[in-house]
Amino acid sequence: MEVKNLHSWKVSPQKAREIQEKLRNKVVLKSSLKSVSEIRSIAGCDVAYDENKKRAYGSVVLLTFPELELVEKKGAMESSEGMFPYLPGLLTFREGPFLIAALKKLERSPNIIIFDGQGIAHPLRFGLATHMGLLLGLPTIGCAKSILYGHCEEPVNLKGAYAFLKDEGGELMGAALRTRKNVKPVFVSQGYRIDLDQALDVILTCCKRERIPQPLRLAHLETMQALKKSLPGPGWQ
Repeated sequence: MEVKNLHSWKVSPQKAREIQEKLRNKVVLKSSLKSVSEIRSIAGCDVAYDENKKRAYGSVVLLTFPELELVEKKGAMESSEGMFPYLPGLLTFREGPFLIAALKKLERSPNIIIFDGQGIAHPLRFGLATHMGLLLGLPTIGCAKSILYGHCEEPVNLKGAYAFLKDEGGELMGAALRTRKNVKPVFVSQGYRIDLDQALDVILTCCKRERIPQPLRLAHLETMQALKKSLPGPGWQ
């Protein structure tokens, strides 16, 4: 999978914000998909760390869509030495390198990718899913478990119900989506080259029995399994 080299990853928090400011003008939100029915494959990504925070595991699973059958899974284990600090709004600079290492191992390129983080529901409209979408040139969706920025009402307690997520000025950034009755909503936002209606449709299709979309759930399980293993060498797959 080709990844654009648009900036360095070894930067200070101040420089990282400058990079976000510069690149956010390149973001395309107009969908490259006429319909969700065009999607034939979907990927989900996750990053986790060992107990001592000395190693990071990036994983990606590729599934068919809408059947959600596993096609392939790849992962990469890297040293966390010199890792970018955890700072709200700058998650891509911490997890991006590990996700890219895993994504580059895929034998097939997905039609769309879901990231466990924000898309444009971000103070600079440039969260993890948006940043990665720009680097990969693929449609992406941000699906987070909590709000980073903005506010919304609680959606009705029915599967498929949603409430719009807006900033302080009332600008639409995403939606809180109820993927199952009696569970907390997830927070969905456009990442890159997809509209909000399509993003909501994709996430709901990926939640057949669980609150979390299947691509993200399987990617997370992969990272958890990797953390339980003693992994020699520079990587796993």
